[in-house]
Amino acid sequence: MTEPVSEFRALHHGRAPGDPLVLPGPWDVPSAHAFEEAGFPALATPSAGIAASLGYADGHTPADEMFAAVARITRAVSVPVSADVEAGYGLAPDELVERLLEAGAVGCNLEDSVDGVLLDRRRQADLLAEIRAAAGGRLFVNARVDTYIHGTPGATEAGTEADTIARALLYAEAGADCVYPITAPPESLHRTAAAVAVPVNALGTPADPSATRRLGELGAARITFGPQLQRGAAEAVRVMAERLLGR
Repeated sequence: MTEPVSEFRALHHGRAPGDPLVLPGPWDVPSAHAFEEAGFPALATPSAGIAASLGYADGHTPADEMFAAVARITRAVSVPVSADVEAGYGLAPDELVERLLEAGAVGCNLEDSVDGVLLDRRRQADLLAEIRAAAGGRLFVNARVDTYIHGTPGATEAGTEADTIARALLYAEAGADCVYPITAPPESLHRTAAAVAVPVNALGTPADPSATRRLGELGAARITFGPQLQRGAAEAVRVMAERLLGR
């Protein structure tokens, strides 16, 4: 029987151009059920979506509550689930790995910024190497690169792209299974994907399937949506509420 993490890892490889792995982000058990029943082969929780569902601002969910929410989701579905754990909550690598495994996650999304400030890229690479060593192949590590959302003030577009690619290369060398240059412009995404030997994650737009295909053509092997699906569901509830009031 194939281990869930092996199954999840395999989903990222051998993708045809224009056919990336699409991973919707459940924020609670009902949304996880809906995505699994729709036929998605795996899921990836968004920290911001879970935060909103628990009543917290993005980045302010206590670690215990985040891991508990992830555990509820993994118990509820039979497909592999990766968890967004922000920058790791200050946990030591071995503790972070054990908390993820205890929650039933097969992978994690780890950011390289804290409170809107980019972390030193070599220190982040060292952290990723320690996490990879502690996991021993039991987790798929997706290293997010936050240069385009928390870059150095005054940096040129070329400078930001150079830092993005440098970070992606370091993280891949450190053992990351995937790199995620979130919100990278199309051409930068393409050049980053061409530069690294691991799959690349891109931020998609759920309302436009053609955009997903385009990201795949640019080199993305995996598409996630952050909290966009949770926010769309919240907007649908707001519309229903307005109708109930006859507006």
